[in-house]
Amino acid sequence: MRRGSWRIRILIGLAIVAFAFIRRCSNQEENPYTGRVQNINMTTEQEIAIGLQSAPEVAQQHGGLYPDERMQALVDAVGKKLVNSSIAGETPYEYDFHLLADDQTINAFALPGGQCFITYALFSQLTEAQLAGVLGHEIGHVIGRHSAERIAESNFWQTLATGASVGGDMGSVVASIGQNTLLTNGRDDELESDELGVQFMIQSGYDPYEMITVMEILKAVAGPNRVPEFQSTHPDPENRIEKIKEAIKKYSGR
Repeated sequence: MRRGSWRIRILIGLAIVAFAFIRRCSNQEENPYTGRVQNINMTTEQEIAIGLQSAPEVAQQHGGLYPDERMQALVDAVGKKLVNSSIAGETPYEYDFHLLADDQTINAFALPGGQCFITYALFSQLTEAQLAGVLGHEIGHVIGRHSAERIAESNFWQTLATGASVGGDMGSVVASIGQNTLLTNGRDDELESDELGVQFMIQSGYDPYEMITVMEILKAVAGPNRVPEFQSTHPDPENRIEKIKEAIKKYSGR
């Protein structure tokens, strides 16, 4: 490659990297409910729209909604109690709680904007207070804007990797660093949601120590061959339990 072409590639690569950082700085905003400064590139209205649009397809992937309306009503009641008793009720998000028919997969998750899901496989193992812990955690993801933040952060690292590839041969290295950073941030999101979940449980009159029981259930399900924490977006259950105990002491003094 001629020196002139090499220099042009370097300049283009640097321009792409500079653009990524400028855009990231312009997207910084403080979350009014957590106080954390985040990289966000969408509005709350866009988050809500994404969640509403994705919810039917997500439900279908898990066998649709559980057919027993009484069970669904319980999930709705617990979810709404948590929202109405906490700062979640002050947010612009549209919270809906869905019990999925999937009786094989132990899981719960939230889409941007307030769509929260729990599989029957997990629901069937929980008491009402433990259900509140799970749903409180998922509400925490919504309030924390974790999905929106991960989307913005992924875009940032993808742009950096592109700039590094154009300007040289460091694209794969930058992509690897970005992946590790996203994994670390993902674990921080889980811990933040755990703390918010504890806070919501206390405010709603549920025993926050039931959140620890939920962690023990998840630990038992994962078994001895669970993925090491450094390879997972979820912290190890034992680490989560310690952080939950700290949150309980912080918000209840117990």
